[in-house]
Amino acid sequence: MTLGWDSHWEAEFAPYARQGLVPGRVVRVDRGQCDVLTADGVVRADTAFVTPNDPMRVLCTGDWAAVDPEGGSPRYVRAYLPRRTAFVRSTSSKRSDGQILAANVDHAVVAVSLAVELDLGRVERFLALAWESGAQPVVVLSKADLVPDPVTLAHLVQDVETTAPGVPVLTVSALHGDGLDVLRALTGTGTAVLLGQSGAGKSTLANALIGTDVMDVRAARDVDGKGRHTTTTRNLLPLPGGGVLIDTPGLRGVGLYDAETGVGQVFSEIEELAARCRFHDCSHGSEPGCAVAAAVDSGELPVRRLESYRKLVRENQWIVAKTDARLRAEIRKDWKRKGAEGRAAMRAKRGPWT
Repeated sequence: MTLGWDSHWEAEFAPYARQGLVPGRVVRVDRGQCDVLTADGVVRADTAFVTPNDPMRVLCTGDWAAVDPEGGSPRYVRAYLPRRTAFVRSTSSKRSDGQILAANVDHAVVAVSLAVELDLGRVERFLALAWESGAQPVVVLSKADLVPDPVTLAHLVQDVETTAPGVPVLTVSALHGDGLDVLRALTGTGTAVLLGQSGAGKSTLANALIGTDVMDVRAARDVDGKGRHTTTTRNLLPLPGGGVLIDTPGLRGVGLYDAETGVGQVFSEIEELAARCRFHDCSHGSEPGCAVAAAVDSGELPVRRLESYRKLVRENQWIVAKTDARLRAEIRKDWKRKGAEGRAAMRAKRGPWT
């Protein structure tokens, strides 16, 4: 069997094989049903036995499933194998639920359109979730043909590379084929998930990698470069040269979900600086001996990076705290302490006669 099946999965599946179940990889999930690609082809199966109340445990595109053998009507997915990796985002800014977008992914390809102004903060969000998933992130600057000036293109690449330490940054033009050979080599082994906003050119990239128009493509709006959600489900697509691609719908919201490690990886230079601060709980504001503030003052660290780091750390803490009472109490205590310190500093500044 292809699609990433190996000795690890074979060993994990052994108990289900003894029950007479058939292994297969989930191609898509839709309305209580799913398509599972097995050694004998695509099987349509019911997901009733793998639809728990916990949204983090529902069946997802990329899962390896144990399916009823041929003969049953309907056929059911009885279980799925433990995931190696999972790309998860928060379902809403007002809730603490997570949503699994893809499972068992080796490469998280973040598509960023050069047809619109770069939103580096959004790139950082995608990368934080990608690192947290356990996959290797890759940033693809799509529609590179719309930036004909090589100097301008080089500056854009440099901006993203600064934002994405340790992450390959590729420029690709699906229209002219530029950069596709590098992307094909990267996605030619393992499983890659294609992520990005609507209009980022994900479906065009998927068609280019597959070599045929399997995904619907629509033009982005001229006014803002946004697309129209041509992909509405998450689809697993075998690639002709090997490897598997999971295409996803355009994501308007990219909420963090328990992504502390991922945030730290995206802002690794800030984490390294913070380790040299005088106080271990330094907020990187006005504290003496703050290595992060010193780096900002010297120009070594851009102010935008620090502000983005603070924002994502606060957001992630808030999401985690909604399900962790002890962390909520610690955050409230920290807020009270900082508030008291701020009031004391103001009183000292005003003097005893105010």
